[in-house]
Amino acid sequence: MAMQRPGAPLLGTEKPDRDPGPGEVRVRVAACGVCRTDLHIVDGELPEVKSGLVPGHEIVGRIEAIGASVEGFALGERVGIPWLGSTCGHCPYCAMQRENLCDDPTFTGYTCDGGYATTAIADARFVFPLGEAGEDVAIAPLLCAGLIGWRALSAAGTGERIGLYGFGAAAHIVAQLLRWQGRAFHAFTRAADLSTQRFAESLGAAWVGGSLDRPPSPLDAAIIFAPVGALVPQALAAVRKGGRVVCAGIHMSDLPSMPYRLLWGERELVTVANLTRRDGLEFLRLAPQAGIVTRTTRYALREANEALDDLRAGRFEGAAVLVP
Repeated sequence: MAMQRPGAPLLGTEKPDRDPGPGEVRVRVAACGVCRTDLHIVDGELPEVKSGLVPGHEIVGRIEAIGASVEGFALGERVGIPWLGSTCGHCPYCAMQRENLCDDPTFTGYTCDGGYATTAIADARFVFPLGEAGEDVAIAPLLCAGLIGWRALSAAGTGERIGLYGFGAAAHIVAQLLRWQGRAFHAFTRAADLSTQRFAESLGAAWVGGSLDRPPSPLDAAIIFAPVGALVPQALAAVRKGGRVVCAGIHMSDLPSMPYRLLWGERELVTVANLTRRDGLEFLRLAPQAGIVTRTTRYALREANEALDDLRAGRFEGAAVLVP
């Protein structure tokens, strides 16, 4: 399912399978999660999208072809392909072990073709072995919603009371991590979204309310998953002095003007960008220990446009997953 132009529906397209080049593998896609970043790409909110791009970067599948010089993988092995497709390895950020900030990266389903397809090509260095435990569809959302959620949670610190603004794919995974760690999460949703609020309650939320509501006591930190800049001052007002607000999305609407007093008191406003391979290895090892169970809605590959529309409208809880 390929892009025609930003803002237009994806188009079913036949392409020949490409042989993997040196350092690459070709993966037969078993499942591909539908991420909010895909919406930003398809809707033209991220720049420089190539014509004919195949979106999708939460890919689970099996290796069916291996290029020259690839070591450590076998034909038929189940693997995951994440958002970070490759890095240059020599810019200052790569040298500082901060490859998520690489100056010359590639991104799966954005600068190179992704997983809304029956096969995908990937740089083997950035592919994660998945083993055989768990179902393909259940694992797919972990490849971005889980990884970015984990990175955002790490950035939020060790506080006991964490606010989650926007209770979608990433937040429902982070909520389970927080409960496993013995911490409390507070879920902020659209005020009228009673279904999502009940979903958050079912996962053990300490408090549930609308995005403009105040929690019963100040939060230690808050993570904003919704791409809504107006939530930043709301979250800052909800955290205690010395607290931290983490913006976890790749795109957000403009931040509104706000009084300095919301930031004063040594509150911090930070972002997370992309992921590192270390993030992936840590989280994928941790997820089974934490008993993460993803809530998924399945769509056939040809139903990609329907899945994106349903994500845009908030018609399901958890994550959508395409199954070729």
